[in-house]
Amino acid sequence: MTHKQRTSLIRREISESYANLKLRYPILKEQNAIGFAIFFLAAGLSLFMGYLWYINIVPGWILILVNAFLFGILHELEHDLIHYMYFKENKVVHNIMLFGVWILRPLTLNPWFRRTLHYHHHRFSGTLHDIEERGVTNGEKWNLKRLLFTPDLVVGNLLRIYSLFGDIKREVQNGNLKYETAHKIKLYGFLGLIPLTIISHVILYIFTADLLVNFLNANFATQILFPEFLTSILDYTNPLIYIILLPNLLRQFCLHFITSNLHYFGDVEKGNVIEQTQVLNVWWTFPFQLFCFFFGWTHAIHHFVVNETFYIRHIARKKAHEVMKANGIRFNDLGTFKRANRYNEIKS
Repeated sequence: MTHKQRTSLIRREISESYANLKLRYPILKEQNAIGFAIFFLAAGLSLFMGYLWYINIVPGWILILVNAFLFGILHELEHDLIHYMYFKENKVVHNIMLFGVWILRPLTLNPWFRRTLHYHHHRFSGTLHDIEERGVTNGEKWNLKRLLFTPDLVVGNLLRIYSLFGDIKREVQNGNLKYETAHKIKLYGFLGLIPLTIISHVILYIFTADLLVNFLNANFATQILFPEFLTSILDYTNPLIYIILLPNLLRQFCLHFITSNLHYFGDVEKGNVIEQTQVLNVWWTFPFQLFCFFFGWTHAIHHFVVNETFYIRHIARKKAHEVMKANGIRFNDLGTFKRANRYNEIKS
């Protein structure tokens, strides 16, 4: 079969499994209620954990781990909201939820701008102008630089912007991308960082610098003075750092590590969904998966059937994996790490 025929078969069988699941469990049809309940519980529990930490009942490391897990759920919820899976007809509730999942995950792009980049990702997954995936290191060689900047959307993107914008310009010149689209995705990629994402990253940079100074002074007899005004910033933002930013730093590292290696890049045939993603669920990725709600297990399913919620994908993933494996979707292609995420072997 051609890749289009295989894609059609995969979509049909997965969609049928979803329909059968909802027939067996009619409550799953209550999509708005389930989505709002997940939002309310995950957001409420994360803030409650923050309160327990603040009154010294819960240690910081437990707070960070639990909230990283909860924010991973909220990321999946945001992804569903970007595809209008909850309250599509009620813009007020829809946008309240979208704002809520963003404000609790401020290291990410503004979701209203990200929506445009994400739709572009689905249309042009794996191309030179797939700005959403390239922004999280997809397509780069694995080295210390990629590892350090895997979770970083500010400095990390600043370091890759010349290469990325150069590729987009060439894609326009080669007729692979409209000028208007290129201008829009570049503009939205920038505007999506302002102001919350940049401010949140800067606070983490100050926090990291303070840790480094204290480490050097304690272990190497140095006497580096940390600027007083920066110390005062940390004093005011300390609850924000521990309740929101550090859990999100862990979550974002895990998500970007998983997503940038399950998506293929650079030599993906245009429109060939078979070549866009793999299922990445090898055992050693479990710690990463835990803090991005097992993204590697289910995201490839989403590329075939877009308009379904993340919890349905999880419940029905066994059947989806069976039909995907039978039709050529790769599972745990670890060669992607040495091929800089290319689908095929790099010719020397």
